[in-house]
Amino acid sequence: MYPTWAATAVALTFVWLGMVLAISFLEAPLKFRAPGVTVPIGLGIGRLVFRALNLVEAAFAVAVVIAVVVGDPTAVVTAPVAAAAVLLLAQLLVVRPRLNRRSDRILAGEDLPRSREHLYYIALEAAKVAALIALGVGLLTV
Repeated sequence: MYPTWAATAVALTFVWLGMVLAISFLEAPLKFRAPGVTVPIGLGIGRLVFRALNLVEAAFAVAVVIAVVVGDPTAVVTAPVAAAAVLLLAQLLVVRPRLNRRSDRILAGEDLPRSREHLYYIALEAAKVAALIALGVGLLTV
């Protein structure tokens, strides 16, 4: 019989993965292509959406970690859950504050050159997607 902790963790993992893919790799780049969306409007929308996404991600990460800790995980599960959590923390504690400071300056009217901060966030996001896929697959084999 499939353990309850693993079923819970796999469901949360794949919902989390779907949210990241939909927001980060679909909504975020497309919003700036919509008619009438200026950079300030796009930044305002992006800040709201990513704040909400990151709050939900944090809750999912805590829930997945708890489910895994309660269960009987193997390294196939513990390594990617740790990786996903660490990557999320790096985004929230290192990159997001920098992006917020930059968007504050742009919204205040400063004309700033392009930044690499978004590229760091995207790289962490891609790594987190890989970790979530590995976690989900690992959980399916429990």
